[in-house]
Amino acid sequence: MGPMEVPSSALYGASTQRAVLNFPMSGRAVPEGIIKAYAQLKAACATVNNRLGRLDDARTKLIVEACHEIRDGLPGFGGLAPHFPVDVFQTGSGTSTNMNVNEVIANIVCVRRHRPIGSSKDAAYLKDGGVHPNDHVNMGQSSNDTFPTAMHVAAAVDIQSKLLPAVKLIAEQLESHTKAWDAIVKIGRTHLQDATPIRLGQEFGGYASQMHHAEERLHRALHTLGELPIGGTAVGTGINTHERFGGMVSAELGHQTGVHFREAPNHFEAQHAKDAFVEVSGHLRTVAVSLSKIANDVRWLGSGPRCGIGELVLPAVQPGSSIMPGKVNPVICEAVIMACCQVCGNDHAVALGGWGGVGSLLDLNVAMPMMAANVLDSIHLLTRSCVVFTENLLTGLKPDEARCKELIEGSLAMCTSLVPVIGYDKSAALAKEAFKQGKTVRQLAEATLVGQPDLAGKPITKPALDGYLNPWSMTLPGGEGSAGG
Repeated sequence: MGPMEVPSSALYGASTQRAVLNFPMSGRAVPEGIIKAYAQLKAACATVNNRLGRLDDARTKLIVEACHEIRDGLPGFGGLAPHFPVDVFQTGSGTSTNMNVNEVIANIVCVRRHRPIGSSKDAAYLKDGGVHPNDHVNMGQSSNDTFPTAMHVAAAVDIQSKLLPAVKLIAEQLESHTKAWDAIVKIGRTHLQDATPIRLGQEFGGYASQMHHAEERLHRALHTLGELPIGGTAVGTGINTHERFGGMVSAELGHQTGVHFREAPNHFEAQHAKDAFVEVSGHLRTVAVSLSKIANDVRWLGSGPRCGIGELVLPAVQPGSSIMPGKVNPVICEAVIMACCQVCGNDHAVALGGWGGVGSLLDLNVAMPMMAANVLDSIHLLTRSCVVFTENLLTGLKPDEARCKELIEGSLAMCTSLVPVIGYDKSAALAKEAFKQGKTVRQLAEATLVGQPDLAGKPITKPALDGYLNPWSMTLPGGEGSAGG
């Protein structure tokens, strides 16, 4: 394609520079997690090629050391990050990023051997033990199996080391509130309307269960991501690689990361489609939906402080208004919900990336960089949302027990426990009349039901009525008031 000028300080080569010029799309480089995963992958490939007798010890050592330098030298925007400038919206196979990594590894070797950057094109240098980006770093590989493998590795490592601990953190905090607040009875709400009583601990137990289910979903995602396309090379046939290469590289990556990686049993599915990544993104979306539910419920229950529900007291983290003094808003809930919205948007993009005729075309998916970037973004957003929600809100969250008792007593849904005693129709009429007179169900029931016969013909006594209208007993299975204390 002719000569290509590359910045003299750059560790990448002509292939990368062409990509920089060809794809000035978003200004967002391929995520750091993908580059680090690629470095781990290239080190594993070199190690396995050495074990298979295809790559000599000296070159293997040089490649592995260069990969470790990339893995450890990408803090934020410093270190080696500027040497990986290719836009995330590039060739859909990720070929530009694969070659970017190959070139940087080869040129790090040049620097280590005190040779000029770009010496890998010099025949004499290669004869003297130099490393070529294609012949050595990319030995037995294709962009078509390495990029999807790097996607899986990056996502699996982030889920295992970052997201799962964050989800466990929020689950433990919710469990703590579940136990601490189990004695607090409050009014339940369905359709945003008053319902029968529920214990605050029961509500938070539901939230904790959502996060425990999230942990299970993430473990299923790890299992899905554990199946790697490496070894399929160009179209899944494994041309130009050793038949044991994929399995051995998967095992080496598992040893490096602690994730159970294994070679895909069918390389044609693994490379031609991206169903696995779509599935993982779906699990992340579900976690986001769960988290949004919890954040929104907390926001509602803390609404007020005087003219809303006000059963929870949210920690005040910042002033809520530039014009209304003393106003405090549920900003942590809002931030978490917005992040969850973004995760759902990311998931839609990932689904389209896997869609037949959009990203998945015959023998290769061509939307992989975008899919990888969105899944890694979702993992990051969910990780930070769980941590921020836990540390900046849940740990300081308090119940307003007096408000909980006040709202229970005023609820018309208290008449529900009277249905087995006087029947549905009379209970409904009692609720409507209590609302009309501005009285509580208890006040009107005491005035009209004591001494009257129940459905069995027995007169209703005041102690029996107090039992029927006991809010605590209504939170128990089968409770009719008299079932509990």
